[in-house]
Formats: sequence, structure tokens, C-alpha cells
Amino acid sequence: MSVKIRMKRVGAKNTPVYRIVVADGRSPRDGKFIEELGTYQPLQAGNNYSLDLDRAKYWLGKGAKPSDTVASFIKKAGRAAAAAAAAVPAAPVAPAPVAG
Repeated sequence: MSVKIRMKRVGAKNTPVYRIVVADGRSPRDGKFIEELGTYQPLQAGNNYSLDLDRAKYWLGKGAKPSDTVASFIKKAGRAAAAAAAAVPAAPVAPAPVAG
């Protein structure tokens, strides 16, 4: 069974909205899926996608193949997570008590 991470269209006419899903490679684009990982709204400006990066990494580890667009979202989300982790300052260290 080939597992793919791809987009499923759910938006109305002229208003596209996509769900990022894990699906069997044999199922149709808008058909049955295994798990929903996020969404993509191409008409929205700025940050127009959401993605559960931990679950995406899990499925990639299981051998799932992402589509080109989904692969770019995973790459962007990974960079954003790394930048957020680097921006968090370390906890301040309390000074040791002075014996006296």
C-alpha cells in the first residue's frame, strides 16, 4: 500500500480551501483519507496554511510520500518551528545562595 500526503479540495466554487491529508495512493483526490494533518487557504494573504508537523513527520517516517506542495509546507513549518525554538530565551539562572 502506498501512502501519500496530499491535498483534498473542500472549498466552494471559486473559493478553494484544501485539507492536507494522509491517504492511500489508490484513493481519489477528494475521496477517503486516513488522517487530516492541516489546511491550506490559497486566497488568504500571509500565513495561509496550518500543519501538524509532528504527525507529518510521523507519517514521513512510515514511508508516506508528500506531494510537491505539501513538501514545501512541511519544509516551511519545520523552519518556522526551528526559528520559534531559537527565539525562546533560556530560563534565567538564579544566583547561588551565599554562605555566611
